[in-house]
Order: sequence, then structure tokens, then C-alpha cells
Amino acid sequence: MLAASIFRPTLLLCWLAAPWPTQPESLFHSRDRSDLEPSPLRQAKPIADLHAAQRFLSRYGWSGVRAAWGPSPEGPPETPKGAALAEAVRRFQRANALPASGELDAQPRGSPDGGAAQAFSKRTLSWRLLGEALSSQLSAAEQRRIVALAFRMWSEVTPLDFREDLAAPGAAVDIKLGFGRGKSAPGSRPADTQNGEWIRAWKWSETSSKQTSHFAAPSVAVHEIGHVLGLPHTYRTGSIMQPNYIPQEPAFELDWSDRKAIQKLYGSCEGSFDTAFDWIRKERNQYGEVMVRFSTYFFRNSWYWLYENRNNRTRYGDPIQILTGWPGIPTHNIDAFVHIWTWKRDERYFFQGNQYWRYDSDKDQALTEDEQGKSYPKLISEGFPGIPSPLDTAFYDRRQKLIYFFKESLVFAFDVNRNRVLNSYPKKITEVFPAIIPQNHPFRNIDSAYYSYAYNSIFFFKGNAYWKVVNDKDKQQNSWLPANGLFPKKFISEKWFDVCDVHISTLNM
Repeated sequence: MLAASIFRPTLLLCWLAAPWPTQPESLFHSRDRSDLEPSPLRQAKPIADLHAAQRFLSRYGWSGVRAAWGPSPEGPPETPKGAALAEAVRRFQRANALPASGELDAQPRGSPDGGAAQAFSKRTLSWRLLGEALSSQLSAAEQRRIVALAFRMWSEVTPLDFREDLAAPGAAVDIKLGFGRGKSAPGSRPADTQNGEWIRAWKWSETSSKQTSHFAAPSVAVHEIGHVLGLPHTYRTGSIMQPNYIPQEPAFELDWSDRKAIQKLYGSCEGSFDTAFDWIRKERNQYGEVMVRFSTYFFRNSWYWLYENRNNRTRYGDPIQILTGWPGIPTHNIDAFVHIWTWKRDERYFFQGNQYWRYDSDKDQALTEDEQGKSYPKLISEGFPGIPSPLDTAFYDRRQKLIYFFKESLVFAFDVNRNRVLNSYPKKITEVFPAIIPQNHPFRNIDSAYYSYAYNSIFFFKGNAYWKVVNDKDKQQNSWLPANGLFPKKFISEKWFDVCDVHISTLNM
């Protein structure tokens, strides 16, 4: 859909009347203590001896001397060479703004990372960047932007709602952040070691603190907020919660392990969709062959997500406002999307209320008029006679060249070639799409019906659940299954990960 595209090679297959996409999609684009809960996450292991220290320093790039990972054949491990170890320790200490003695000791700088991490029990959290603790290296507006972005990154993978609060009394703000100066700033994380500035995030009434290592903003803010949310340090390559970390690239993101760790504390995102669909594109490769790509989109309220099927997660930086990514269609509460796709037709329609819009994939915008000069949007009753409005949802079945329109407990089968509803319709949804297990069925008011090219299956969504429709492969493997039968419901969050809302103030970040 948008700007730059990154495509994976895809074979062109033929099925009935048109090309059939077979590979994943291309990408089309940019506390108070009464509220604490124990965290089940394990803490980082302590550095207990010289060999553990050498392994740590070597693993994370502080030392070029390779550590011994076990006893040698002749006896106990050889003691690490003193000069090399001392220099590695000094580098580590300087990066952490500790006295660069080159000696290992047990004295903590701030409080050690022991004890159980703690998590919030509520899901809406307020935050504030303290005006008296701003950095001199960045404008106040830029600091607020960095902090808001850091909160957004955590909200993209959790059901947490972070809200900046500039009005409430300080004691009522859940999370406060600020910069300070000096090498011994307690519980701080260096944002710029050359200028001696630190970033600090803490919970209200918190007295303990954690000494951490060199980061470059905004990853420093993401790390500190991770601690406030209950995550301990972890020695896992790629994690934002490493105690020592090579500065991140500007476009860094939370890795899979960070996502799963925070979701252990707060759960996965749940929610319904207004509509879901796969967006099909055709292009020619270097050999002139037509290649078919698809991208999966989920719409909710006034924003949308692109789902990366190959990574099994939403695109980094989503959701985005519909207004930004889909020019000319309604900016919220889309009822349905239909893609009529045959050898002769390639038409995309969005439905809302009693109207529909046709979308031009090549120009990436909704059409304002048809070939005869008649204006869009048009009435559903005119373009699709016999179809009621407003709709619950709809999808195009390429096997039968039918659009299935859903309204309350009824389904209408619409013949796109004859432009009319089939004579035997409407029918009960339960008649056309029967439950495999009695009573395990959405029955009525389906949120979205969607054919997935990633799974070669139709899915019905309602609330936070989905039902998969029996497909041809299912029938071949189990002939007793009813045609178009619905498998028992499952939770959307178990199949499609990280479809999470963010606060509306951060939608354009």
C-alpha cells in the first residue's frame, strides 16, 4: 500500500479464474505501592567469581580475552590474566560512570538487581516528564517526544494504556521520568556519558534503584520504562533489558523475547475488528512474469495494522490512522471490505453505513467517480441490489464468484456476474456455515469475515474470538466435516499477535 515496498519472491499459481497468492506479504511502508504485584520473571544471574566476570565482559564486548567456560583437562580453570581483566573492568566501569579502578568488588552502585520485579495491577497508567529534571542536551519538546515514543513502544505489545498527565498532583502520577547530572545519580542510566547526563524513571514512592549501563536515547527510555513495568535485567542478546548494551540503531524495536516477557506480566492484547482483509497486488519481476503479493490488514475504530504473516506479528510502528494510509475512504468504523478478483475484474470496495467506495490500488486512493462519471460513494442498494444496510461484514468467495454479505443472523449470497442475490437467499448463517460442535457458533452480528491467503482459509471474527471455516484440505483429511463448517472458537490473540491499541495522542509517531 504505502511508500517503499519490500517483497519476498512469490510464485504465480492459477486457481480457477485468476492468480492465487501463495507466499507471505510484502510490506507497504514508517505506581504507589498498593498497586504492586509480584513478577514471575527470573532475575539476571549475579557475577559471583572472576571467571563469571570474564565470561560476562567477553560476551558483551568489554574484553577481547576469551573466558574459560569449564575446567581444563589438567585441573581447575586458569585464572584470567590480570592486566587484560583489569582493563576490561575499567572500560565497563567508565561506561557505567563508576570509579574506574579496574578492580572487582561487591559494593553496589545504587541497589543491586535482586528481589522480585513488580508489576502494575491496573492497565491505565499516567506518566510525567519532570520539568525540573530535563536534559540540557535536548529541547523539552524533543524529550517529551522521546519518552512518549518509548511508552508507545511498550503499548504496541501490551494491553496497557499510557497517558501523559500534566495536571494531577505529583502523588497521583504513576510513572515519573527525569534527567539529572553527575556520576553518582542514583538509580540512573547514562544518556550521554560525555556530558554526564542521566535518565531516570521511577514509580511513585520508590526508594530502591538500579544501576545500569550506556544507552543512546530513546532506547534508554524504553529500558528504564521496562524496569518500571516490572522487567528485570536479562543477559539475552537483542533484548532491550540487557544491563549492558551496544547503542541501538535509530529504528530499533522490542524483540520477540522482550514482547513475551512483558506479556507474562500484563497479558496479550484482546479486541474486536471492524474489518480484516488481505490486500492483493500484482507486479512483474525481472523476467517479466506476473508476481502476486498480499498484505493482511486489521481495521479497528479509526486506525489499522498491517500484519506481517512471515513474522507472525504486526508491523513495527503500527497502528496508524486510517486517514493517513487510505486516502478517500471513511476514517473510522469501516463495516466491510470486498475484493472482486477474476481474470476480467479487479475491484476493491469499502462499505460503511448505506454507502460503498471503490478503491484504486494503483493510485492508492478512493475513486471519486466511476467510468460513466457517476460520483462515489454510492448507495449499497444501487450497486448491490437486494443487499441491506448497514452491513455487519462481507467477503468475496473466489471459488463460487459470490460475495457473502452478513446482516445480523442472515447471510446473502450475491452473484457478481449477474449482479443479484441468489434466489434461495437470504439464509441463516448457521445454515450456510454450520457449527461442527453444536452451539459453538457466533450465530449473529459477526464483526468481520475474511479469507486469509496465509492460511488458505476463511475466518469469522466476533469480539475477541474467531472461528475457522472448513476448507478443501480439511475435507480431504476428514471427509465427515460439513461443507463450510465452523471449527470451535479460539482466541484471536492466540493466532494473531500484538494487535494492540495505543493512546490516540501517539498515533502519528
